[in-house]
Parts: sequence; C-alpha cells; structure tokens
Amino acid sequence: MTKQTKVSLRTALLAGAALLAAGSAQAQLTDDVVKIGVLTDGSGVYADVGGSGSLEAVKMAIADFGGTVLGKPIETAFADHQNKADIAASIARKWIDADKVDVITDLLNSAVSLAVQEIGKEKNKVILHNGAASSDLSGKACAVTGVHYTYDTYALAKGTGTATVKQGGDTWFFLTADYAFGHALERDTAAAVTANGGKVLGSVRHPLSNADFSSFLLQAQASKAKVIGLANAGLDTVQTIKQAAEFGITQGGQRLGGMLIFLTDVHSLGLQTAQGLTLTTGFYWDLNDETRAFGKRFFDKVKRMPTMVQAGVYSSALHYLKAVQAAGTDDGTKVAMKMRELPVNDMFAKNGKIRTDGRMVHDMYLAQVKTPAESKGPWDYYKILATIPGDEAFRPEKDGGCPLVK
Repeated sequence: MTKQTKVSLRTALLAGAALLAAGSAQAQLTDDVVKIGVLTDGSGVYADVGGSGSLEAVKMAIADFGGTVLGKPIETAFADHQNKADIAASIARKWIDADKVDVITDLLNSAVSLAVQEIGKEKNKVILHNGAASSDLSGKACAVTGVHYTYDTYALAKGTGTATVKQGGDTWFFLTADYAFGHALERDTAAAVTANGGKVLGSVRHPLSNADFSSFLLQAQASKAKVIGLANAGLDTVQTIKQAAEFGITQGGQRLGGMLIFLTDVHSLGLQTAQGLTLTTGFYWDLNDETRAFGKRFFDKVKRMPTMVQAGVYSSALHYLKAVQAAGTDDGTKVAMKMRELPVNDMFAKNGKIRTDGRMVHDMYLAQVKTPAESKGPWDYYKILATIPGDEAFRPEKDGGCPLVK
C-alpha cells in the first residue's frame, strides 16, 4: 500500500467515524427541527421591554449559530401571552404537545413565568426566564429545566436598594404592582433596606397596567418617607414617574426609587424627566466594543437599542444551542444540565455560570440616568456608577430554598 493510499484510507475512516457520530447525535433529536418559542408581552405594558424585539434577538442568535444544530434547522415560534398566566400556560402546552417547540424564552411577567416553569418541569422542556424578575424562580419554585437568566428581584434590590440607603434614603414607602413580580420585588428590596439600616414605613398596591396612580401617589406622599420605592415596571413605571412629576413629589423633597427601569422606559420618559434616576441593569449597549457592536446590529433591525431583556434573550438562546450541540440531544433535562456545565462567554456576560438552582450568575451594573447636558446623542442614557460582581449581586444559592440544592 502506497503512502498516499494509506493517507486516503485514514481520511476516509475519520470521515466515516465523524458521520457515524453525527448520525448518532441526530438520532437523539425528538424531530427534525429545533424550535425556539418566544412567549412574550406582545402588546401590553412590557411590549417595549421584550415583545417583537425579543423575537429578533432570537433570530440573531440562530443566525450567529449558523442556522442549524446537529445537522437540523432551527426555527422560531412567537405568541403574545397578554400578561395572563392561564393564556400563557395554554400556549405553552399547545406549543410543546402539538407544535414541537423545544424551548420557551422571554416570559415577561413573573406570574406567567411561574406557570410556564411548571409546564417545562412536567414536559421536560427547557424554560429560559429573561423578562420575569421574581427570585422565586430560582428559589422555592426552581426546576431542573428552568434557567433564570437576565436578572431578578434580589439583584435589583441589592443594587439599587443598597445604594439608595447608603446615599441617605433610609425611609421607604412602596408603590407595588399587585402580582407575583411586585410582591417579590417589594419583599427583596425591603430586606435590602432594613439590612443596611433603613426602615420601611408602609406600602400600597396597584393593579397591573394601571392608568391613574394619583391615589397611590398621595398615600406615598403622605407617608413622608424619603424614598418612594416603585416596585413595578414597564409602562406602569413610566406612568408613575410622569404623574409623580405632576404632583411635584420630587420637588417636595421625596425621592423616587425606580427598582426596575429599562432603557426603553428612559426613552419614553425623556432625559428631562428621567435624569438622575439610579437603577440596576444586567446589560447596557454602551459598555464596551462587543456590546456596542451588538447594539448597532440590533438597532439596524429594530430601530431601538436593546433592553437587558432582549440582550438576555439573545445570549440565552445562543447558550441553549451550544448546549444542544454539546449534549447531542434536545432532551430537556440533558440540555439544561449541559447549560450548567458550560460557561457563558459572549457580549452579555463573561464567565457567567448557571447554578444548580437555575440562576445564571453574571455581573450587574449600577447606573444613573444622564442629564440632557451629559448625553451625547440618541440612546446615550446611562452613566455606569459601579460593577456589581455576580457572586455579590445574586442571592447565595443556599438561601433561596430551592429543593434541588442539597
């Protein structure tokens, strides 16, 4: 046998082995496609935060991954859960049972996320929580197939709550969205306030997607607390801040503590109204060259800079696909475990890690909204005051009450 023949035979054997390996991996897919479902608020108070922008973020992740995984195409599905847990649960079941959706992402609204988390557990499908904030998702309601990716109420409280008390805001009154997210955010922020020597004077709760905050703001004003903590989000927060300005609350000496402020909220408010607000975020487009490049690509498609939710949706979809590739299967539990093994390294996080309880641990950022004079142009809204290391930003795993943590 000539040397050239030996090389050709070895090459053929290696190619054959590779094909066998690929064939084995493909055989473990449940069907001939990997489908990512974006279940989001398509038209309500959180639509700007996720919505169609989250679908575009998933499409970007699929394109960046190469369009296929284990030799099979990657597709998307999209639906509006209308911020109702029963509607979200119905869609999730249909997606999984009839439409062969393999993973569900976005999930703005904690009540929605908690409902879909249970379905993922029952159906062995990975659930990527990016929009929902309740720290219960990696606490008492944790699941092997659940990953809480972008942020949570504990991290928001740790960042903004602690910083505000240290700046002298030591008495608080909460204005809280009356559902799972608001309750969790109020609970975690109150804990941060008292742990740092502050005091909670009271709270009032409002329905989701509220239009008139006057009666709630008057109660907060009457409390004489130094800080009115806004345990709400999206258009509810925007409306609260606008109406607080009409009541002259900040001019009267009280401070607004926006516990969950998104970039799109600042855009809606305008810098003249939003200037000076302190917030905690998991992502900002102008952090470094990588985030700026992602922001520009996203803007070219959506005509807005990405929120931290949309950036998290992109990163988590990409990480999911890497895990499917590495695990050689789309089995929910096996992929979820592989996601925990692999570090997260992309424009969203460096050396991020997913713990046993499903919490993705990564750096968070304490930011302040710029004044109109400080801003250099459109979407130049934040000054980064501090980087909060992931291990400090997120609740210690042992304290969450997750049954998976021994």
